[in-house]
Amino acid sequence: MAATMAAMKGPVAVEDVNVTFEDQQKINKFARNTSRMTELKNEIEAKKKSLQNLQDASDDLMMFDDDALLIPYQIGDVFISHTQEETQEMLEAAKEKLEQEVKALEGRVSAIQQVLGDLKVQLYAKFGNNINLEADES
Repeated sequence: MAATMAAMKGPVAVEDVNVTFEDQQKINKFARNTSRMTELKNEIEAKKKSLQNLQDASDDLMMFDDDALLIPYQIGDVFISHTQEETQEMLEAAKEKLEQEVKALEGRVSAIQQVLGDLKVQLYAKFGNNINLEADES
């Protein structure tokens, strides 16, 4: 009797759920969007780091007292010397451009999160606990 009780408390059998072509398409779309969202988040992080570097350079530039000093500014692979005021303006323009890019990327991430949320609802409704759509935090 004890052996029968132990056998009954084992893992619950996974019910067979038929995966249709449409379901597979949804799963694939979910995977593609998850991957794309991860790439976008990494890109946002890199741009925010560049933005912080520009801010640090701008702060350091403000500490200079000598207005006649020419500041080297990198454009591509070349450094071009500019006045402190010109360099400050170029840094501000670069920061604004990066901020706009970050904002656009965050908008794309938000749109993808909405799509993923909709797909999760549909896939969990059909497959329940038989499917794992949560990201691995490793």
